[in-house]
Amino acid sequence: MPKIVSENEYRVIKDAIIQLAGEVAVAEILSLPQIQLSRRTLQRRLEELCQRGELIADGAGRGRKYRVRNAAIADPVNAPFPQPVNAPILYPESDNSSVSLFEPDSAKYEADSRAWLSADGRELRSAVRRPLAERSPIGYDPSFLHVYRPNETFYLPEDLRKELKGLGEVGVSSLPAGTYLRQILSRLLIDLAWNSSRLEGNTYSLIETERLLQLGVSADGKATHEAQMILNHKAAIEMLADATEEIGFNRYTLCNLHALLAENLMSDPVLCGSLRHRPVGITGTTYMPLEVPQQIEEYFTIILTKAALIQDPFEASFFVMVHLPYLQAFEDVNKRLSRLAANIPMIRHNLCPLSFVGVEADDYVHALLAVYEFQRVEYLRDVFAWAYRRSAEKYKALRFTLGDPDPFRMRYREELKEVVREIVRFPREGVSAEARVAEKSAEIPEEARDQFLKTVMIELRGLHEGNIARYRLRPREFACWKSGQVPAD
Repeated sequence: MPKIVSENEYRVIKDAIIQLAGEVAVAEILSLPQIQLSRRTLQRRLEELCQRGELIADGAGRGRKYRVRNAAIADPVNAPFPQPVNAPILYPESDNSSVSLFEPDSAKYEADSRAWLSADGRELRSAVRRPLAERSPIGYDPSFLHVYRPNETFYLPEDLRKELKGLGEVGVSSLPAGTYLRQILSRLLIDLAWNSSRLEGNTYSLIETERLLQLGVSADGKATHEAQMILNHKAAIEMLADATEEIGFNRYTLCNLHALLAENLMSDPVLCGSLRHRPVGITGTTYMPLEVPQQIEEYFTIILTKAALIQDPFEASFFVMVHLPYLQAFEDVNKRLSRLAANIPMIRHNLCPLSFVGVEADDYVHALLAVYEFQRVEYLRDVFAWAYRRSAEKYKALRFTLGDPDPFRMRYREELKEVVREIVRFPREGVSAEARVAEKSAEIPEEARDQFLKTVMIELRGLHEGNIARYRLRPREFACWKSGQVPAD
């Protein structure tokens, strides 16, 4: 039986070729530390990629060289780099001076216009779109992190923080953390999973994403790693919804989010949720991430500590969007992790989530390059603010269609979920659902038992593929229950 080759193996090879730039020989690819294949196996994979139309080959024998068709910016891959040079330090909010880091003619690289971009954001956009040869190599600058003092210096101006707060409030701030998220979970699962995956180059459409998440149907003609990426987002979002009281900027939350987002997408499963111990490079930029594992550990801890101290939810959200990708604490999936982590303050404060609806990958990637190469946040700040305004508009409109939350459901939300989950997962032959609920109602105050029974039965009748995530049910468990079968262990 032929071996099934993972899409991740092909992707590592393609990213290695992009990193080397131009046409490259087998020996050059083998010299990179992330390539753990024999020469013969690598040659087979290269020819398979040529057959798939993803690589172009020229020459024959030892002179045969390969290049990626329509190469673009890719996810980080391992690569050795020379020692970094000193980087400029971000100025605090109180410094209103505007010092240009770029030549006056940099605007010639700006091909289009974006009305929502600030002057600084537009200047940074022009700068990071210069040819790589015109941009200086630069390494990780610890002072960029150290100079930030929670609740004293800010990346987001006060008027912007107030504006975003006004847009994000939905009238449930006094209710337990995660109330609003649970109200809109089925919609957010699709929106955030699709938009975040799209920013990584995923080609699934919104409709295809919806079919995958609700029905488990993969799109025809799409790579398997694309479906995996979307399903991983779903699992990570469900984790945030299930543990709203426990999540925060701590190692448990961030590492487990990473593990869920990276599942089956990394060459070694041990790397999922584990901090990086090897050098990585990022294609399309002159930035060289930190290499020393002890320093990565140290700065990751500082990032979490500072983020946890930030009182303003929008400032905290933006802070992790800046510093998690900048550190590259994990071997891959850093940007995806930062986008989901940016929603933690929104969830805890019952604010509209940030789903990145409408954000163009070109803007998001180049805004991060401005952070990497200049330690300047203005472009990413413009993207963040624009994205949140769009998200707030969408979810506020959805909020009006949902109405106010039912106080009874809020009071017994955990008990309701637990009973529904148990009935679906562990059906008893000959015992009705009503009898099962009656058994579980013994722990509910007597005056609330009738209402509890009615509510559970309404929840059971309303179960479908699109809402089972709120009960932490899997599609297979729901399908077995619906058909009257007992799911296998």
